Amino acid sequence: MFQLPILNFSPQQVAGVCETLEESGDVERLGRFLWSLPVAPSACEVLGKNESVLRARAVVAFHAGNFRELYHILENHKFTKDSHAKLQALWLEAHYQEAEKLRGRPLGPVDKYRVRKKFPLPRTIWDGEQKTHCFKERTRHLLREWYLQDPYPNPSKKRELAQATGLTPTQVGNWFKNRRQRDRAAAAKNRLQQQVLSGGSVRSLGDDDTTVDRLGPASSPEVSLSSKAATSAISITSSDSECDI
Repeated sequence: MFQLPILNFSPQQVAGVCETLEESGDVERLGRFLWSLPVAPSACEVLGKNESVLRARAVVAFHAGNFRELYHILENHKFTKDSHAKLQALWLEAHYQEAEKLRGRPLGPVDKYRVRKKFPLPRTIWDGEQKTHCFKERTRHLLREWYLQDPYPNPSKKRELAQATGLTPTQVGNWFKNRRQRDRAAAAKNRLQQQVLSGGSVRSLGDDDTTVDRLGPASSPEVSLSSKAATSAISITSSDSECDI
């Protein structure tokens, strides 16, 4: 039986081709290269541990819809930090697609948040830094520092902050807008609570003609209205999206 000749590509050459095809975005050619490339048997074990080859296999598995293979690669091989962002995106997007298929509808922000909680990033593609509200904590810290200096950054400052955080100017603008809305809602809630407390104070005379303050059991119409408004403000504050984008 005729056999194809074994081409003695070195692991470095195979990894280089994988990187080139991955960067070009030609997943179809990348897949053909991975699955049909004849290599020397002695190189198979080395290629199985090469990060560029493993990352290429993960990309091909994702685009082929073979999520089980994708999860197996990501969970069983330790990747360097340079590969984390891309592989994290593949991990999350694969789980989002599976959840959408199961539910028969697109996922909203809350749905995606629940998926992330149910399927946390494996430590093989995660640097261990805690993420909060979709942004890494160091990014949120930098945004908060800038917000304290200027809650209304101009386009130039937004671009500067985007470069410093790795976000887009639109994401930066949305974060500042959402933060201002939350601060206004919190301030309104505090003002209304103060009105409720001051409006419910009733002055009465005791037996010894000493004036005392007490909270009356019945609220005036103004107090009732303020209470409802305060409740509404609390609802607005507590309904903030878990994502700042």
